[in-house]
Amino acid sequence: MTTWFLADPHFFHASPDKPDGIIRLAGRPFATGREMNEAMAANIRAMVRREDDLIIVGDFAHRTGDPQALRKFFDSLPGRKTLVIGNHDGPQTQALPWADMKDILYANVETTKLVLCHYPMLSWMGSRKSSTLQLYGHHHGKLRGNQQSCDIGVDVLGFAPVRLSTIKAHMATLPPRVDPEDSDQFDLGGVQP
Repeated sequence: MTTWFLADPHFFHASPDKPDGIIRLAGRPFATGREMNEAMAANIRAMVRREDDLIIVGDFAHRTGDPQALRKFFDSLPGRKTLVIGNHDGPQTQALPWADMKDILYANVETTKLVLCHYPMLSWMGSRKSSTLQLYGHHHGKLRGNQQSCDIGVDVLGFAPVRLSTIKAHMATLPPRVDPEDSDQFDLGGVQP
């Protein structure tokens, strides 16, 4: 069994026959929404096995208008799928038969403690331990992150699921984390203690 990660695929967040929506907003290299959906789904099917875990770190789909099409698409993807809820994961997406669904997911993958949230955090449980990583999406590569917390969205790591080893290799290229609480000095905004 392998654990795979994917954030911000935004399935159905573009017209089937034109490059609008998320394709335009995030500068994705697809001609149409149909092409985007099919390419990412093909990548998932090529990598993820039925017995694998696939953790979606938010924004799986964007208001399709057709719950049956969304369900058929969801069912076509392999793996035990977990959703970390994102801002575009509305009632249709949340109604899908996820293995698990959380606002924040605490997981231990390959002996690494993870805190997964669609949104980045400045501090999280275990953030003072360099072995606890916080993974997020939402920013489509506009918020770079650091060696302990980074955007793992498809617009950053590619339009396919990734393993933790790929995420760690990416994080190693980022600047070290600066802990805002790692000091005996506190800025009280001019207020004297």
